[in-house]
Amino acid sequence: MPVLVDLIVMAGMLVIVPTGLRLADAPELDRTRRLWPVFAVPGAVALWLPRGPAATTLALGYGLGAALLALHALARIVRRPDPLRSWRTAPAEVALLTALLAPAVAATALVAERSGHPLFGFGLGILALTVPHFHFAGFAAALVAGLVSRVADGPAGRFAALSVPLGTLLVLIGYFIGDRAELAGAVVLTAGMWTVAFLTWRTVRPAARDRTTRVLLTVSAAVLAGTMVLALSWALGEATGLPHPTLAWMAATHGVGNALGFALCSVLAWQRLNLRPAHEGRTA
Repeated sequence: MPVLVDLIVMAGMLVIVPTGLRLADAPELDRTRRLWPVFAVPGAVALWLPRGPAATTLALGYGLGAALLALHALARIVRRPDPLRSWRTAPAEVALLTALLAPAVAATALVAERSGHPLFGFGLGILALTVPHFHFAGFAAALVAGLVSRVADGPAGRFAALSVPLGTLLVLIGYFIGDRAELAGAVVLTAGMWTVAFLTWRTVRPAARDRTTRVLLTVSAAVLAGTMVLALSWALGEATGLPHPTLAWMAATHGVGNALGFALCSVLAWQRLNLRPAHEGRTA
């Protein structure tokens, strides 16, 4: 399982985050996005080194990039308070802010795990799984939910955008206070991600003008619907003691599915959706 988890994390660091930042409609992120390989490559290398000073130092390099994103989020709140004051625009803005803050949580767990020191009472195994969780259930899910909410403007879209920040927060709180809070977070995230999948299929996919984009959106919606069943079953089993998948099985199914089927297909599809109008304008 560690090798598989490390490969998933590498995909998040090297592909999902920089591609997602391109979709954020935030020009102030352009410089950080261009510099992102300077932070992500050391972080990816740190995954494959033995725990110790070298791995910790490289993980701190990734932490610096994640800290810059978090600072962008805080600066965005100060510079652009208006979107947070409107009930129509606030959900998408909160989702984007969540996406920008999530890598900092992942990087904190990465530094602690690579140094070999438990953090807040969590063992190294939990810290290792926190890293992919906050790249995909945090960054990618929040970003895509926010994008969907802008296209599917309505109660369902706004719920989808807010469900990721709320569900992720509940899961994080559940790490500290117990499995039932984590289960509540999984329920909220599952409901929200099912809504994202439904809106992607019903509203976003028909708007795509080429077959490749529609296929990517179809795959992302279908995979998301399935992987969230696994997430809910695991959280339910942890909270109640009912039989549920093992962590190794979750990494091989839920983890890989979310990384490749949902996150990667989603950001590639949304990139095509964003680029197509500009391309058509140049050829007109």
